[in-house]
Amino acid sequence: MTLKYKRILLKLSGESLMGDQKFGISADMLKHYAQQIKILVDLGVEVAVVIGGGNIFRGLQAAASGIDRVQGDYMGMMATVINGMAIQSALETAGIYTRLISAIEMKQIAEPYIRRRANRHLEKGRVVIFASGTGSPYFTTDSAAALRANEINADVILKGTRVDGIYTADPEKDPNAVKFDTISFAKVISLGLSVMDMTAFTLCQENNRPIIVFDINDPDNLRRIVLGEQVGTLVEG
Repeated sequence: MTLKYKRILLKLSGESLMGDQKFGISADMLKHYAQQIKILVDLGVEVAVVIGGGNIFRGLQAAASGIDRVQGDYMGMMATVINGMAIQSALETAGIYTRLISAIEMKQIAEPYIRRRANRHLEKGRVVIFASGTGSPYFTTDSAAALRANEINADVILKGTRVDGIYTADPEKDPNAVKFDTISFAKVISLGLSVMDMTAFTLCQENNRPIIVFDINDPDNLRRIVLGEQVGTLVEG
């Protein structure tokens, strides 16, 4: 079985961990993601994961609570660590070796981020979970995903969402929205489509790092993508 993508970075939103809940972490969703990632590991794919924190705290919410932006962003980073620990636990329950790596030092629960060490873990078949975003305020976890994908030289960024790709408009609001199978970075920008924030998107564009936006809720999509099947929308070129 030939793999199209040998090393991937999977970007998950914090909200995706909520499942049908309004807040927090759903045990069913953890199991769902762990099962999908295990399939990739069993195929021999090297997997890195970046997860958001929006199910617990989002830095941009901070201003409304009277918390300044920088403090709020650090609180959001802490939320990604909680999510990372949850994903780590679910993966280890499924029999997968993992390493939780934090951009903010927390030596009791996670390794500090060292690029060579992260690469070595991936080469040994461990799933590497990158937590704490970039470790700096004002950067989203999309930016962290783009940064880490470039640093570890991932073949592709897989952005798991609720919809099955990029459309001309929001398909949940516009029934006439048309899906793209492939699209260039320049066209995404010219059409004003929302794939990632501009910092993350530009980082991928400058380094020719392809992005696939796909429906994470379909349990077979990740396997199909790494084997080279057409799933979701590929952004490249």
